Amino acid sequence: MNRNLTLAVAAATLVALLSILIADPINLFVPPSLPSSHDHLHSAKVVPVAGAVGPESLVFDPNGEGPYTGVADGRILKWQGDGGGWVDFATTTSNRKECTRPFAPELEHVCGRPLGLRFDKKTGNLYIADAYLGLQVVGPNGGLAKPVVSEVEGHPLRFTNDLDIDEEGDVIYFTDTSKIFQRRQFISSILNKDTTGRLLKYDKSSAEVTILLEGLAFANGVALSKDHSFVLVAETTACQISRYWLHGANAGKTLLKLPLSFKQLHSLLIGGRPHATAIKLSEDGKVLEVLEDCDGKTLRFMSEVEEKDGKLWIGSVLMPFLGVYDL
Repeated sequence: MNRNLTLAVAAATLVALLSILIADPINLFVPPSLPSSHDHLHSAKVVPVAGAVGPESLVFDPNGEGPYTGVADGRILKWQGDGGGWVDFATTTSNRKECTRPFAPELEHVCGRPLGLRFDKKTGNLYIADAYLGLQVVGPNGGLAKPVVSEVEGHPLRFTNDLDIDEEGDVIYFTDTSKIFQRRQFISSILNKDTTGRLLKYDKSSAEVTILLEGLAFANGVALSKDHSFVLVAETTACQISRYWLHGANAGKTLLKLPLSFKQLHSLLIGGRPHATAIKLSEDGKVLEVLEDCDGKTLRFMSEVEEKDGKLWIGSVLMPFLGVYDL
Protein backbone atom coordinates (compact mmCIF):
# COMPACT_ATOMS: atom_id res chain seq x y z
CA MET A 1 0.00 0.00 0.00
CA ASN A 2 2.27 2.79 1.25
CA ARG A 3 2.45 5.74 -1.19
CA ASN A 4 -0.36 4.52 -3.49
CA LEU A 5 -2.75 4.79 -0.56
CA THR A 6 -1.27 8.10 0.48
CA LEU A 7 -2.23 9.85 -2.74
CA ALA A 8 -5.83 8.65 -2.65
CA VAL A 9 -6.17 9.60 0.98
CA ALA A 10 -4.65 13.03 0.44
CA ALA A 11 -7.15 13.67 -2.34
CA ALA A 12 -9.97 12.81 0.03
CA THR A 13 -9.30 15.01 3.04
CA LEU A 14 -10.28 18.42 1.73
CA VAL A 15 -13.27 16.97 -0.11
CA ALA A 16 -14.36 15.67 3.30
CA LEU A 17 -14.14 19.12 4.84
CA LEU A 18 -16.07 20.68 1.96
CA SER A 19 -18.83 18.08 2.25
CA ILE A 20 -19.59 19.27 5.79
CA LEU A 21 -20.30 22.76 4.49
CA ILE A 22 -22.32 21.80 1.40
CA ALA A 23 -23.46 18.25 2.10
CA ASP A 24 -25.26 16.45 -0.71
CA PRO A 25 -28.66 15.40 0.74
CA ILE A 26 -28.73 12.35 -1.53
CA ASN A 27 -25.68 10.94 0.26
CA LEU A 28 -26.49 11.82 3.85
CA PHE A 29 -26.86 8.30 5.11
CA VAL A 30 -24.70 5.38 4.01
CA PRO A 31 -21.78 5.38 1.55
CA PRO A 32 -22.23 3.01 -1.41
CA SER A 33 -20.89 -0.48 -0.78
CA LEU A 34 -18.16 -1.76 -3.10
CA PRO A 35 -17.03 -5.37 -3.66
CA SER A 36 -13.48 -4.32 -2.74
CA SER A 37 -14.49 -2.28 0.34
CA HIS A 38 -13.86 -3.52 3.88
CA ASP A 39 -15.22 -1.70 6.94
CA HIS A 40 -12.20 -2.56 9.09
CA LEU A 41 -10.52 0.69 10.04
CA HIS A 42 -12.66 1.14 13.16
CA SER A 43 -10.39 -1.50 14.74
CA ALA A 44 -7.36 0.78 14.42
CA LYS A 45 -5.46 1.78 17.54
CA VAL A 46 -5.57 5.50 18.31
CA VAL A 47 -2.30 7.25 19.25
CA PRO A 48 -3.04 10.70 20.78
CA VAL A 49 -0.79 13.63 19.94
CA ALA A 50 -0.91 15.40 23.29
CA GLY A 51 -1.25 19.16 23.06
CA ALA A 52 -1.30 19.14 19.27
CA VAL A 53 -3.66 18.82 16.30
CA GLY A 54 -3.39 17.67 12.71
CA PRO A 55 -0.60 15.06 12.33
CA GLU A 56 -1.04 15.11 8.55
CA SER A 57 2.07 13.45 7.13
CA LEU A 58 3.88 10.46 8.63
CA VAL A 59 7.40 9.31 7.83
CA PHE A 60 10.07 7.00 9.27
CA ASP A 61 13.79 7.85 9.24
CA PRO A 62 16.43 5.70 7.46
CA ASN A 63 17.01 3.78 10.72
CA GLY A 64 13.32 2.85 10.93
CA GLU A 65 12.66 5.14 13.89
CA GLY A 66 9.51 7.23 14.22
CA PRO A 67 7.11 8.03 12.81
CA TYR A 68 7.73 11.76 12.57
CA THR A 69 4.82 14.11 11.92
CA GLY A 70 4.14 17.81 11.51
CA VAL A 71 1.35 19.41 13.54
CA ALA A 72 -0.74 22.58 13.31
CA ASP A 73 1.36 24.69 15.71
CA GLY A 74 4.39 24.37 13.41
CA ARG A 75 6.35 21.67 15.22
CA ILE A 76 7.62 18.37 13.83
CA LEU A 77 7.33 15.60 16.42
CA LYS A 78 8.98 12.20 16.75
CA TRP A 79 7.24 9.15 18.21
CA GLN A 80 9.45 7.17 20.60
CA GLY A 81 7.06 4.35 21.32
CA ASP A 82 4.45 3.82 24.01
CA GLY A 83 7.05 4.32 26.71
CA GLY A 84 8.62 7.48 25.31
CA GLY A 85 5.67 9.18 23.64
CA TRP A 86 6.15 12.26 21.44
CA VAL A 87 9.16 14.57 21.60
CA ASP A 88 9.90 17.79 19.70
CA PHE A 89 12.22 17.17 16.74
CA ALA A 90 12.22 20.27 14.53
CA THR A 91 10.55 23.56 13.63
CA THR A 92 10.44 25.55 10.41
CA THR A 93 10.69 28.98 12.04
CA SER A 94 12.48 30.41 15.08
CA ASN A 95 9.83 33.06 15.75
CA ARG A 96 7.69 30.93 18.05
CA LYS A 97 6.79 33.26 20.92
CA GLU A 98 3.12 33.30 19.89
CA CYS A 99 2.98 29.63 18.87
CA THR A 100 1.43 28.32 22.08
CA ARG A 101 -2.00 27.07 20.96
CA PRO A 102 -2.53 23.69 19.26
CA PHE A 103 -4.67 25.24 16.51
CA ALA A 104 -4.40 28.91 15.50
CA PRO A 105 -4.89 29.35 11.72
CA GLU A 106 -4.33 33.10 11.96
CA LEU A 107 -0.74 32.42 13.11
CA GLU A 108 0.18 29.71 10.62
CA HIS A 109 2.24 32.12 8.51
CA VAL A 110 4.24 32.99 11.64
CA CYS A 111 4.57 29.53 13.21
CA GLY A 112 4.74 27.57 9.98
CA ARG A 113 2.56 24.60 9.00
CA PRO A 114 4.64 21.52 8.04
CA LEU A 115 2.67 19.23 5.74
CA GLY A 116 4.51 16.68 3.58
CA LEU A 117 7.66 15.10 5.08
CA ARG A 118 10.30 12.87 3.51
CA PHE A 119 13.73 11.65 4.63
CA ASP A 120 16.62 11.53 2.19
CA LYS A 121 17.81 7.96 2.67
CA LYS A 122 21.39 8.81 1.67
CA THR A 123 21.96 11.80 3.95
CA GLY A 124 19.40 11.26 6.71
CA ASN A 125 18.18 14.83 6.20
CA LEU A 126 14.46 15.49 6.59
CA TYR A 127 12.84 17.55 3.84
CA ILE A 128 9.71 19.44 4.79
CA ALA A 129 6.94 20.97 2.69
CA ASP A 130 5.82 23.87 4.85
CA ALA A 131 2.58 25.37 3.56
CA TYR A 132 3.77 28.96 4.15
CA LEU A 133 7.56 28.77 4.15
CA GLY A 134 8.19 26.52 1.17
CA LEU A 135 10.51 23.54 0.87
CA GLN A 136 12.85 23.25 3.86
CA VAL A 137 15.42 20.81 5.23
CA VAL A 138 16.73 19.85 8.67
CA GLY A 139 19.57 17.51 9.62
CA PRO A 140 19.22 14.01 11.13
CA ASN A 141 19.34 15.45 14.66
CA GLY A 142 16.53 17.94 14.07
CA GLY A 143 16.41 21.54 15.25
CA LEU A 144 15.61 24.60 13.16
CA ALA A 145 15.04 23.80 9.49
CA LYS A 146 16.65 25.85 6.71
CA PRO A 147 14.98 27.15 3.54
CA VAL A 148 15.59 25.24 0.32
CA VAL A 149 12.99 26.72 -2.06
CA SER A 150 10.83 29.67 -1.00
CA GLU A 151 9.97 31.16 -4.40
CA VAL A 152 9.56 30.14 -8.02
CA GLU A 153 10.11 32.49 -10.95
CA GLY A 154 10.43 35.41 -8.54
CA HIS A 155 7.15 34.76 -6.74
CA PRO A 156 6.85 33.30 -3.20
CA LEU A 157 5.38 29.84 -2.80
CA ARG A 158 1.94 30.28 -1.24
CA PHE A 159 0.84 26.72 -0.41
CA THR A 160 3.61 24.11 -0.48
CA ASN A 161 1.96 20.75 0.15
CA ASP A 162 3.76 17.44 -0.41
CA LEU A 163 6.99 15.98 -1.76
CA ASP A 164 8.86 12.85 -2.73
CA ILE A 165 12.59 12.32 -3.24
CA ASP A 166 14.56 10.58 -5.98
CA GLU A 167 17.85 9.93 -4.18
CA GLU A 168 19.41 8.39 -7.31
CA GLY A 169 18.76 11.49 -9.38
CA ASP A 170 19.31 13.90 -6.49
CA VAL A 171 15.90 15.43 -7.25
CA ILE A 172 12.88 16.41 -5.16
CA TYR A 173 9.36 16.54 -6.61
CA PHE A 174 6.90 18.74 -4.73
CA THR A 175 3.53 20.43 -5.11
CA ASP A 176 2.41 24.03 -4.77
CA THR A 177 -1.35 23.80 -4.22
CA SER A 178 -2.19 27.33 -5.36
CA LYS A 179 -0.52 30.51 -6.61
CA ILE A 180 -3.41 32.54 -5.15
CA PHE A 181 -4.68 30.98 -1.92
CA GLN A 182 -2.83 30.00 1.26
CA ARG A 183 -3.50 26.89 3.31
CA ARG A 184 -5.94 28.55 5.71
CA GLN A 185 -7.93 29.70 2.65
CA PHE A 186 -8.39 26.19 1.27
CA ILE A 187 -12.19 26.41 1.24
CA SER A 188 -11.97 29.55 -0.91
CA SER A 189 -9.60 27.72 -3.24
CA ILE A 190 -12.12 24.91 -3.68
CA LEU A 191 -15.20 27.11 -4.04
CA ASN A 192 -13.44 29.32 -6.58
CA LYS A 193 -12.40 26.25 -8.60
CA ASP A 194 -8.80 27.43 -8.45
CA THR A 195 -6.56 25.69 -10.99
CA THR A 196 -3.24 27.40 -10.33
CA GLY A 197 -1.59 24.41 -8.63
CA ARG A 198 1.74 23.07 -9.83
CA LEU A 199 4.02 20.04 -9.74
CA LEU A 200 7.64 21.16 -9.42
CA LYS A 201 11.09 19.59 -9.54
CA TYR A 202 14.05 20.74 -7.47
CA ASP A 203 17.52 19.67 -8.60
CA LYS A 204 19.71 19.53 -5.50
CA SER A 205 23.02 19.75 -7.35
CA SER A 206 22.14 22.86 -9.39
CA ALA A 207 19.51 24.32 -6.98
CA GLU A 208 17.26 24.86 -10.03
CA VAL A 209 13.47 24.59 -9.89
CA THR A 210 11.50 23.38 -12.92
CA ILE A 211 7.73 23.51 -13.37
CA LEU A 212 6.63 20.09 -14.66
CA LEU A 213 2.86 20.58 -14.56
CA GLU A 214 0.68 23.63 -13.95
CA GLY A 215 -3.01 24.42 -14.09
CA LEU A 216 -3.70 21.76 -11.44
CA ALA A 217 -6.85 21.81 -9.31
CA PHE A 218 -5.60 21.82 -5.70
CA ALA A 219 -2.30 19.99 -6.27
CA ASN A 220 -1.82 17.70 -3.28
CA GLY A 221 -0.08 14.34 -2.69
CA VAL A 222 3.08 13.31 -4.59
CA ALA A 223 4.51 9.81 -5.09
CA LEU A 224 7.48 8.63 -7.14
CA SER A 225 7.20 5.16 -8.71
CA LYS A 226 9.47 2.37 -7.49
CA ASP A 227 11.47 2.35 -10.73
CA HIS A 228 11.60 6.18 -10.79
CA SER A 229 10.05 6.25 -14.26
CA PHE A 230 7.06 8.42 -13.31
CA VAL A 231 5.64 10.58 -10.54
CA LEU A 232 2.01 10.71 -9.42
CA VAL A 233 0.22 13.86 -8.26
CA ALA A 234 -3.24 14.12 -6.71
CA GLU A 235 -5.60 16.95 -7.65
CA THR A 236 -8.10 17.23 -4.82
CA THR A 237 -10.90 19.25 -6.37
CA ALA A 238 -10.59 17.53 -9.75
CA CYS A 239 -10.78 14.18 -7.92
CA GLN A 240 -8.03 12.64 -9.99
CA ILE A 241 -4.51 11.32 -9.78
CA SER A 242 -2.26 12.01 -12.76
CA ARG A 243 0.92 10.26 -13.84
CA TYR A 244 3.78 12.35 -15.22
CA TRP A 245 6.36 10.28 -17.09
CA LEU A 246 9.95 11.18 -16.28
CA HIS A 247 11.77 8.80 -18.62
CA GLY A 248 11.16 6.81 -21.79
CA ALA A 249 9.07 7.48 -24.88
CA ASN A 250 6.30 9.15 -22.87
CA ALA A 251 8.57 11.48 -20.86
CA GLY A 252 6.88 14.80 -20.13
CA LYS A 253 3.37 13.44 -20.73
CA THR A 254 0.47 12.87 -18.36
CA LEU A 255 -1.43 9.72 -19.23
CA LEU A 256 -3.11 8.28 -16.15
CA LYS A 257 -6.16 9.68 -14.37
CA LEU A 258 -8.20 8.09 -11.60
CA PRO A 259 -11.45 7.14 -13.40
CA LEU A 260 -13.95 8.63 -10.95
CA SER A 261 -16.19 11.65 -11.30
CA PHE A 262 -16.52 14.19 -8.48
CA LYS A 263 -19.95 12.81 -7.53
CA GLN A 264 -18.68 9.22 -7.53
CA LEU A 265 -15.61 10.06 -5.47
CA HIS A 266 -17.65 12.18 -3.06
CA SER A 267 -20.05 9.27 -2.50
CA LEU A 268 -17.23 6.74 -2.19
CA LEU A 269 -15.07 8.72 0.21
CA ILE A 270 -17.61 10.71 2.19
CA GLY A 271 -21.17 9.46 1.95
CA GLY A 272 -22.32 12.79 3.42
CA ARG A 273 -20.59 12.37 6.79
CA PRO A 274 -17.03 12.39 8.05
CA HIS A 275 -15.62 8.89 8.07
CA ALA A 276 -12.35 7.29 7.02
CA THR A 277 -11.45 5.83 3.64
CA ALA A 278 -8.13 4.61 2.22
CA ILE A 279 -7.77 3.34 -1.34
CA LYS A 280 -5.11 0.99 -2.68
CA LEU A 281 -4.42 1.58 -6.39
CA SER A 282 -2.52 -0.41 -8.97
CA GLU A 283 0.13 1.29 -11.10
CA ASP A 284 -2.42 1.67 -13.91
CA GLY A 285 -4.97 3.35 -11.65
CA LYS A 286 -7.29 0.44 -10.87
CA VAL A 287 -8.90 0.33 -7.42
CA LEU A 288 -7.55 -2.82 -5.75
CA GLU A 289 -8.83 -2.42 -2.21
CA VAL A 290 -10.78 0.04 -0.10
CA LEU A 291 -10.46 0.20 3.69
CA GLU A 292 -13.04 2.21 5.61
CA ASP A 293 -14.34 3.19 9.00
CA CYS A 294 -17.82 3.75 7.58
CA ASP A 295 -19.36 5.16 10.76
CA GLY A 296 -16.33 7.19 11.81
CA LYS A 297 -16.18 5.24 15.07
CA THR A 298 -12.40 5.54 15.37
CA LEU A 299 -10.93 7.41 12.39
CA ARG A 300 -12.04 10.50 10.45
CA PHE A 301 -10.54 13.00 8.02
CA MET A 302 -7.59 10.84 6.95
CA SER A 303 -4.84 12.66 5.09
CA GLU A 304 -2.02 10.13 4.63
CA VAL A 305 -1.21 6.47 5.12
CA GLU A 306 2.29 5.05 5.61
CA GLU A 307 2.87 1.28 5.60
CA LYS A 308 5.58 -0.20 7.82
CA ASP A 309 6.17 -3.66 9.30
CA GLY A 310 2.67 -4.93 8.65
CA LYS A 311 0.94 -1.83 9.96
CA LEU A 312 -0.71 1.21 8.42
CA TRP A 313 0.10 4.46 10.18
CA ILE A 314 -2.73 6.89 9.43
CA GLY A 315 -2.50 10.67 9.66
CA SER A 316 -5.20 13.34 9.82
CA VAL A 317 -5.12 17.04 9.00
CA LEU A 318 -7.75 17.78 11.68
CA MET A 319 -7.75 15.21 14.46
CA PRO A 320 -5.57 15.32 17.63
CA PHE A 321 -4.42 11.73 17.05
CA LEU A 322 -3.21 9.27 14.45
CA GLY A 323 -4.30 5.71 13.85
CA VAL A 324 -2.41 2.42 13.60
CA TYR A 325 -4.08 -0.44 11.73
CA ASP A 326 -2.74 -4.02 11.63
CA LEU A 327 -2.81 -5.50 8.14
